[in-house]
Amino acid sequence: MKRRNSARTLRGAPYTLAIDIGGSHLKASVLDAAGAEIAKHVEVATPRPSPPGRIVALLEAMVRTLPAFDRISVGFPGVVRDGRVITAPNLGTADWHRFPLAAELARRWRRPARILNDAEVQGFGVIAGKGLECVLTLGTGLGSALYRDGELMPHLELGQHPVWKGKTYDQYVGNAALAEKGARKWNRRVLRVIDIVSTLLNYDRLYLGGGNAKLIDCELPPNVTIVSNEAGITGGIHLWDPAMDRFFAASTHHGHR
Repeated sequence: MKRRNSARTLRGAPYTLAIDIGGSHLKASVLDAAGAEIAKHVEVATPRPSPPGRIVALLEAMVRTLPAFDRISVGFPGVVRDGRVITAPNLGTADWHRFPLAAELARRWRRPARILNDAEVQGFGVIAGKGLECVLTLGTGLGSALYRDGELMPHLELGQHPVWKGKTYDQYVGNAALAEKGARKWNRRVLRVIDIVSTLLNYDRLYLGGGNAKLIDCELPPNVTIVSNEAGITGGIHLWDPAMDRFFAASTHHGHR
């Protein structure tokens, strides 16, 4: 495939390739310096199985259709540290464990790359930056992120934690539960999860995103907001905020290499 028009303007640079890797879909777009998409995002279904080589090959094919870029942001559905995948519960942790995804993409596209959990990336696209803010993404599983006055807190992988009668959050409100129980019962489960997380974190505001957030039709507490799933891409611009330079530098210096 030929790359789309790659004409650049200094006003829009630097351009960021933003990738959202999900258990159901892979999405990618290019953002200008203000975080606006300069091309409609491209999307493909996440294959099964989903080993690193297969995912990277799909990403390469997608990126060939997008404009030129200067740097890379990736949201990944699992725990990541120092650019490496630690867990990938909905893609196959055994294949992904310790895979240096940031370095691999940087090598292939000769651009610097930064990677965070996908819920954390989405959160950067929606938070107000004031108080304790929590993000939960509802999709193949449940993603989670926490921020204090706009600063990312240590990652809590709530999706893999038991929540109700031995079921993890992933099992309780993920895609499989939605298909098995139906939207009405699933909505009741979502409300129960909100109540539990509120008790656990005492957040000031909770944002609900992910592909299944659009199916929520119950009355939510006043400090809970449903947000667009597009933030999973547009939030990628904030991985390159000056405030994140120290975060990624500290991660590289102190983490596992």
